[in-house]
Amino acid sequence: METKSSRIIVFGAGGRVGRAAVAEARRRGHEVTTAGRTDGEVTDPAVVAQLAAGHDVAIVAVYDPRVRPDEFFPAVARALAEGLPAAGVKRLVSVGLASVLPTASGDLLMDVPGYPQEWREFYVGHGAGTEALRAAAPEALDWLVLSPAGDFDHEGESSAGYALAPAAADSRITLGDFARALLDEAEVPTLHRTHAGVSTP
Repeated sequence: METKSSRIIVFGAGGRVGRAAVAEARRRGHEVTTAGRTDGEVTDPAVVAQLAAGHDVAIVAVYDPRVRPDEFFPAVARALAEGLPAAGVKRLVSVGLASVLPTASGDLLMDVPGYPQEWREFYVGHGAGTEALRAAAPEALDWLVLSPAGDFDHEGESSAGYALAPAAADSRITLGDFARALLDEAEVPTLHRTHAGVSTP
């Protein structure tokens, strides 16, 4: 089924995930606006609204190592929740983190024995961002947080396929396949107001 061309803004377009999302969106014929850190603070609702005006969908893959994760990610979420609806953007697909996804047993991946804990502050900050989005987003903003079910495979070849999956430390997905998942959900939303993981089948 052919989908109509949309105007998509990608916040964090300079990172690896952002670049993959931009490439996939353009491959599908969408009109893409790229926004990086130099284009304004994504923690400022007014800047978000200004940059996003005239777009149909926002894809967000941002990180600022200069700011504490538990401050940065919730601030981004609140700015998106206010700024995107003000700009008339109805769909948000944000890139999340597998560490705060439930595993098949129901435990969060970051709580599984043996999982690396040296970046736990980052994991928890990411999770706080999703909770802030859940609390602040109005009904007018149809949002989704999508993440690898485990981690990225930076060496493998894209398979042109992916599947929804619970978190698993050994799960992998290429950037190309993950970008396909992002754009599929941007074009034809099937997941709403939740955090989901994707993996190579």
